[in-house]
Amino acid sequence: MAWSDKLFKKCAFRLAVWLCLAPLAASAEPLVAPPTPLETALTNLPERCTAMPDRPEPEALQRLSAFYAAVHHQPVWNSYATLDGLLQQLAQLADDGLDPAQYQPARIREQLYQSSTAPLHRECADILTSHAYLEALHHLARGRLRQADVEPIWRSPDATERDDSQQLLQIAVQGLTDLPQAFERARPALALYRDLRAAYARLRLAPLPAWRPLPDGTTLRPGMSDERVPLLREMLLAGAASTAALEPRYDDELVEAVRRFQTRHGLETDGVIGAGTLAALNVSPASRLDQVRINLERLRWISRDLEPQSLLVDIAGARLIYYRDSCPFWQTRTQVGRQARQTPPLKSQITRLTLNPTWTVPPTILQQDKLPLIREDAGYLARHGMRVLDAQGNDLDPASIDWHAPRNIMLRQEAGPANPLGQVAIRFANPFSVYLHDTPSKPLFDLSERALSSGCVRVEGALQLVDLLLDEDERETVARLLQTGKTHEYRLARRTPILMAYWTAAVDDTGQLRYRPDIYQRDAALLRALDAAR
Repeated sequence: MAWSDKLFKKCAFRLAVWLCLAPLAASAEPLVAPPTPLETALTNLPERCTAMPDRPEPEALQRLSAFYAAVHHQPVWNSYATLDGLLQQLAQLADDGLDPAQYQPARIREQLYQSSTAPLHRECADILTSHAYLEALHHLARGRLRQADVEPIWRSPDATERDDSQQLLQIAVQGLTDLPQAFERARPALALYRDLRAAYARLRLAPLPAWRPLPDGTTLRPGMSDERVPLLREMLLAGAASTAALEPRYDDELVEAVRRFQTRHGLETDGVIGAGTLAALNVSPASRLDQVRINLERLRWISRDLEPQSLLVDIAGARLIYYRDSCPFWQTRTQVGRQARQTPPLKSQITRLTLNPTWTVPPTILQQDKLPLIREDAGYLARHGMRVLDAQGNDLDPASIDWHAPRNIMLRQEAGPANPLGQVAIRFANPFSVYLHDTPSKPLFDLSERALSSGCVRVEGALQLVDLLLDEDERETVARLLQTGKTHEYRLARRTPILMAYWTAAVDDTGQLRYRPDIYQRDAALLRALDAAR
């Protein structure tokens, strides 16, 4: 008999035996273990457990169910040492800008430390404690609030939100033997977050300094005398000024102190106290502490979306950071949208470049910016190299257009040194028609306040950024196409994720805490939402 025939008959015999036994197996009663007391308590919360302060959200119930399934529905908070370790970690959440009281440490202590003959008391106390533990890890990793409820971000379909539920469950289960390690693993590893957390910890432990707002008045310039100067000196040079405390002259020493203040707060460092500097001076120390706290929340959101190799556009800080292997590799200054035309938060993927781009004027800019200029100056179009096109892209004679009521027209500026997009536009999918681009307006990068664009992001050193986006074998081709001066669409061999995000406090490379102007007035709403969630 051939070897293959023997193998077939052996297999057929085993199959026949299995088919014969299958009915017997199907008729046997399955062995189902009775539920443990903790499993019983876990069902129908909080009715079975009055220790629970309220009904947990469905997501919280799912976390509890998955956690206890992983530990075979047995209590886990069985020693005072473990419980004390958890309470210590919850207290340290204050350094993350989270409120430790939200995690019910007093109730946990009361329920687990006291003895009771009430049914399921021990199990319910364990569930209460695990609920606090899991919520704390979840808030550290994802944020106290759902970003979509407060500051929504648009995501392209191929840049969906990361699901870290299984990772957090693993951290929670493994962390039962090392709670500090569990909290450390859940906490964002992003250096932006770690540095700001350290700054916040120092600030919140320091006593708030005495503070009085600086009264309004005329713009204060170096060399002027003003009755507000003594108070300004007290605010910025308390204990360090060599000038007499009541001296009303705005002298060089105080001017330098104001310039340092302006640098720390993202203002023009001109030493002039106008409306912007006065407003920043009149933010109380308590409000600055709140500003850092809400930006820790934002950085928890950002940490989830930032990929190991990606671009991060810091909207309020008007800068761009290129990350490689989760570390900042290169950064540059940007110009972002002004308040009326904001740069939108989004996550997408860079897929192509427009080399030597033309610029088709967006409808809003056409209506609000260009038409008034054209009406005042008939030579505006020719001087700026702009063509007038119909909806199909055919050229029109500018003289034939009624510029007081134009219909179905486009303006297009040809590629060249004066083109607002410079030598390159960097494209990614989004519904806002925004992109990164080069610009001829390079002197504007020297300004401290750079919310100047109509929503797109102007990049200093845009060609250096392009070099980072290209693979080695693409660079020669792109350089040649740029040299032609003609417009080319170039699809990248490798996609790069891009995240555009908004935050208003950060620690710089020198370890100095910097506050940015809240250019889009978003801080107050986030602060209210965080305080309401306490």
